[in-house]
Amino acid sequence: MQRVDLYIKVTVDLEEEEKPERVAGEICRQIEKLYVVRSAELSSTVVRD
Repeated sequence: MQRVDLYIKVTVDLEEEEKPERVAGEICRQIEKLYVVRSAELSSTVVRD
């Protein structure tokens, strides 16, 4: 069995009161749960206008 790192870019529209880190944490938890991945983590955030 081989271990592979996948880098996935996700773009989301957030309300002003939502925190990107909280949303990213929830996305990581869902990926870990749904796909039984070894780990999922946020590496960076970029705020765009």
